[in-house]
Amino acid sequence: MKALVLAGGKGTRLRPLTHTAAKQLVPVANRPILFYVLDNLAKAGITEVGIIIAPETQRAIREAVGDGSRWGFRLTEYIFQEEPLGLAHAVKVARPFLKDSPFVMYLGDNLIGGDIKNFREDFGNAGSDALILLKQVEDPSSFGVVEIDGTGRVLKLVEKPKEPKSDLALIGIYFFSPRVHRAIDEIRPSWRGELEITDAIQRLLDTGGRVSSVVLKNWWIDTGKKDDLLAANTVVLDEWISREISGSADKASQVIGRVALGKDSKIVGSTVRGPAVIGENVLVKDSFIGPFTSIGNGSQIVHSVIEHSVILEGVSIENVDRMEDSLVGNGAKIFKDRAARQGYRLLVGDDSVVEL
Repeated sequence: MKALVLAGGKGTRLRPLTHTAAKQLVPVANRPILFYVLDNLAKAGITEVGIIIAPETQRAIREAVGDGSRWGFRLTEYIFQEEPLGLAHAVKVARPFLKDSPFVMYLGDNLIGGDIKNFREDFGNAGSDALILLKQVEDPSSFGVVEIDGTGRVLKLVEKPKEPKSDLALIGIYFFSPRVHRAIDEIRPSWRGELEITDAIQRLLDTGGRVSSVVLKNWWIDTGKKDDLLAANTVVLDEWISREISGSADKASQVIGRVALGKDSKIVGSTVRGPAVIGENVLVKDSFIGPFTSIGNGSQIVHSVIEHSVILEGVSIENVDRMEDSLVGNGAKIFKDRAARQGYRLLVGDDSVVEL
């Protein structure tokens, strides 16, 4: 079995961060989201991986992943998709790589709580043309909705229905046999101008193909928005982070609970309460770092209080009374001038959001 990882797209919902970085490389617990996807593929024993890249993401993705050897991949092939014309279109441009092999398609900005190894085995044992992963959601009208029978066999797929007949939404992980290529050849672009993977799966059904499903019991997060990214950071820190202190804390400081403190980082006169991750060469001085916070390499936090936030690399935060539920991009500077002022002084880039 091969894997097709989608790491293209413009990441408009995460701007301004994605003006300068691929959305799949935005970190959760100080690791790029894409790396968790590749971890999952490696655990499932998949060694041939094709990665869909776009003009906006190709250089950053190539530099981050390299040849895939750190995951034990035998082959890592980069597949260029000039425009984001749909998930089924991504499969179409990847056909020279996929050939006649069964494959798993995995969206590079999706995280799930668990491995896909068992799902791979289920697909192999079921003899289906497709196995799709589903999750119960509160608002099915925002997703591709799936109707299934009592055995998990898929009956019908509807994209964002006004009156959903099911609360089961498609998530970004799909297993396919080579038969899906014919189905994709037989569909037409949707009203969005894209080749929809839901249409391809429905075509499989309409032509006698067997499509089975698994309802995911663990969590699933599509990290395409700020609040979802913060939620993913919270869950990953809560479930996967253990205490590991490689840096130093002085006698006036407290490092409480599951905190990962990177090499050459210093905690001075401060309290850090886990779960939290602090990268390498970070200074935290006279501050409080609360639970569910990630701080990237080379950052400095001075005289500030931060909780439930994702701070990327090279960030400077000083004299901030309280920051929470925040996402701060690489190299940003946030500080409060202690001189008395009547107003705020801001330099804000395109697509930024400032809540005061």
